[in-house]
Amino acid sequence: MDLFYASVLGFFVLFVTLSLHFLFYRQKAGANLPPGRTGFPIVGENLEFLATGWKGHPEKFIFDRIAKYSSYVFRTSLFGSPTIVLCGSAGNKFLFSNENKLVQSWWPNSVNKIFPSSTQTSSKEESIRLRKMLPNFLKPEALRRYIGVMDVVASRHFASDWENKDQVMTFSLTKHYTFRLACRLLVSLEDPRHVAKFEDPFGVLVAGVLSIPIDLPGTPFNRGIKASKFIRKELVTIIKQRKIDLAEGKASPTQDILSHMLLTSDENGKFMHDMDIADKILGLLLGGHDTASSACASIVKYLAELPEVYEGVYKEQLEIAKSKGPGELLNWDDIHKMKYSWNVAREAMRLAPPVQGAFREAINDFMYNGFSIPKGSKIYWSANSTHKNAEFFPEPMKFDPSRFEGSGPAPNTFVPFGGGPRMCPGNEYARLEILVFMHHLVKRFKWEKMIPDEKIVVTPMPKPEKGLPIRLFPHKA
Repeated sequence: MDLFYASVLGFFVLFVTLSLHFLFYRQKAGANLPPGRTGFPIVGENLEFLATGWKGHPEKFIFDRIAKYSSYVFRTSLFGSPTIVLCGSAGNKFLFSNENKLVQSWWPNSVNKIFPSSTQTSSKEESIRLRKMLPNFLKPEALRRYIGVMDVVASRHFASDWENKDQVMTFSLTKHYTFRLACRLLVSLEDPRHVAKFEDPFGVLVAGVLSIPIDLPGTPFNRGIKASKFIRKELVTIIKQRKIDLAEGKASPTQDILSHMLLTSDENGKFMHDMDIADKILGLLLGGHDTASSACASIVKYLAELPEVYEGVYKEQLEIAKSKGPGELLNWDDIHKMKYSWNVAREAMRLAPPVQGAFREAINDFMYNGFSIPKGSKIYWSANSTHKNAEFFPEPMKFDPSRFEGSGPAPNTFVPFGGGPRMCPGNEYARLEILVFMHHLVKRFKWEKMIPDEKIVVTPMPKPEKGLPIRLFPHKA
């Protein structure tokens, strides 16, 4: 009985403490905080946020609260942190234009466990260093030399994984394509057996990143940490061999990102350590893999559902294919001819943004739309707040590639890769790999969905709910 009363007293004290905390917080913050609620401690509104994505309507979480609070900025709690959500093109513009002035990038601490830095710096700091290094490698003129390589990798991929098959599981194949291509362009890894050695643990790592961060034996998060360690160890072996090959003239300084990293010093003339390079290659593998594979799968889905759109893409790609001589590879001019195909790809990414949104952290107190945003606040922007908003895209749920003709959408409304200084540095790389994929797909096949009503869900990356099984119909020669 004493234990019972002690328990009741304990719960009462906890309740009073939490109540006083929230009362004090509200009084301290005053009415200047954005409207909203943070839900239960720790849990917050995570379940509602995630559930709308699982059901295929991630925009519902955002629009329900915009309507409820009559405001394009509101408070919630996501992934263990009180969060302020900025919506619409004005919110996007504000965050993108104030990067490193009022806000900076932010990741949960769990990310640092899976991507530990050998230099003991945070994922945020490592990202800043990486962004300083990548532009020379990923700018359009530098990527031109890799279009032929992409063409070869895509041709081999379709020959081995698509041709002579009646049915395929689209999402697993788009992941395989983007991973194989990333391995080739990042570290010149081409041997299928070696790629497969990375691919399985990489899938475990991705599952860990997207899991609940509980580091106990057997949990997806724990397995993700172990997979990260394995991949980094293998990458260090590749890095050491590349150093030898570069010294002996067996490797080219411009053949891939690995060579670029090994031969590029920072502003102080220092070169990165092997494990530091392995960290960054691993991050690039993750960033370049999931977004592009998601976009490619979405494109396959919409082309199956919209025959008139498919015909437009097929006509454009067939003209390019017919202009090529035997064995002649795709080039920069061919990519520029794929205007309609790219409009289709962008419309697919509007409806299923590969990057659903991202977090920032306030580095100073500031005001936005008359509301106080305290220093240290976690801030979230959502692509769906503009992509599926009739104010910016009339009939937002309709698939309409013509939205991107002429000057296209208004600034800060189409943001599949973010914007401002934080825009994904690989967005041009993604454009090339997506267009090369579309070229090889439509010139070979028509197809139909085997699950007609299959939808795209967000977990938190957009993906077909059942993997998008399709039935292939090869074009007659």
